Amino acid sequence: QARGSRAERPAGGGKQVSVQSDQRGETVLSAAQKVKEAGRDFTYFIVVLAGIGVTGGLFYVIFKELFSSSSPSKIYGDALEKCRSHPEVIGVFGESIKGYGEATRRGRRQLVSHIEFVKEGLKHMRLKFYIEGSESGKRGTVHVEVKENPEKGRFEVRYIFVDIDTYPRRTIVIEDNR
Repeated sequence: QARGSRAERPAGGGKQVSVQSDQRGETVLSAAQKVKEAGRDFTYFIVVLAGIGVTGGLFYVIFKELFSSSSPSKIYGDALEKCRSHPEVIGVFGESIKGYGEATRRGRRQLVSHIEFVKEGLKHMRLKFYIEGSESGKRGTVHVEVKENPEKGRFEVRYIFVDIDTYPRRTIVIEDNR
């Protein structure tokens, strides 16, 4: 009399589920149903935790790439500005100088070619990108090498060379701090 038992048929016409109620009308679940519900809750918890981890990882990578002084993008931007402000480069290419990376399969030129290596216990990075000027047909290849400065904790430029790819071919040295 303290508990009543009834069988309910789900709307989809599936299995019968036994549901028991106590005196106050609250539903009491069997042990198997409790285990099933706890498993489902734990699965949802794991999925949410994995989502938070992936999101945090993405934010870390984006922050490191955009705001770190040691990212290839930052070094490329600094080297391009030095090229744009160097009088000899301006004399050859003109006032309006644009830079770009390697071409992708779709024709976009966004990838700045770079390689990182360790030499004498210090991190180094070499970059290669291309520049074009407002002078008709003038193109060049820029080679940059940076070296980690352990006291400052950031990269410093070792050299920037601009190889002029059109006639007359020559090399412009912007910085040479070897």
